[in-house]
Amino acid sequence: TVLAAGCNKDPVGVEDGERLPDADMRVLFIGNSLTYTNNLPAMVQTIAEATGHTMVFGIAAAPNVSLEDHWRNGVEGTILTVEADVVVMQQGPSSLPQNQDHLRYWADRLAGPIRQAGGEPALYMVWPDAGRTDAFGTVYQAYQEAAQEVNGLFMPAVLAWLHTWNQDPELDLYGPDGFHPSTLGSAVAALTIFRILFDQDVTLLPSRFEPTTSGLPTVDFGPNGDVIKQAVEIAVGGGPHEPGG
Repeated sequence: TVLAAGCNKDPVGVEDGERLPDADMRVLFIGNSLTYTNNLPAMVQTIAEATGHTMVFGIAAAPNVSLEDHWRNGVEGTILTVEADVVVMQQGPSSLPQNQDHLRYWADRLAGPIRQAGGEPALYMVWPDAGRTDAFGTVYQAYQEAAQEVNGLFMPAVLAWLHTWNQDPELDLYGPDGFHPSTLGSAVAALTIFRILFDQDVTLLPSRFEPTTSGLPTVDFGPNGDVIKQAVEIAVGGGPHEPGG
């Protein structure tokens, strides 16, 4: 099972037949490259450890896959085996109507075994590519409705991106390809996920997080820390300027 060190670019997965070890928070991430790029789950664990929590995670992710692909590849067995407290689901932006329907349907399909295994489903909202910024609102709608469909947690990373840009439009949250996140973009998403998982006001936290587990990345927001922490808190609190709101 991948517990601490994920992978920057290669797909990784949990091993069958292995339950996640005990911790304050045990999380399974199911997604594609928008989940595993820059070791996003490990960033979340770093922030958790630096703020006094214990966390372990598993990850089932591969390039360009949807929740349906994961289902057909047998992720139900993984969900039932690892028995995570929270299962974080992600696919592409899902802004088109048929893709919104697809996201809701398959999130609901996975929610069954997630709850059977004692966990809570969560939707990790990602972003359209940099050339389709007009789609932010429909992406927000797609993931929010999927979270409502499964009565699960909603992790609005894109909203945190938008509120960050409201304060500093020059911050590079996209990576060079205009779709995958930069390290900073992943870190903003990780802080958003942490905020939902642990229900802790991030404006009270430092801007640099050092892990206690060897192999985890340091998360450092540097001089942008206050802006980003405020952006995450506004996003999670349903603050002003919600896309589609």
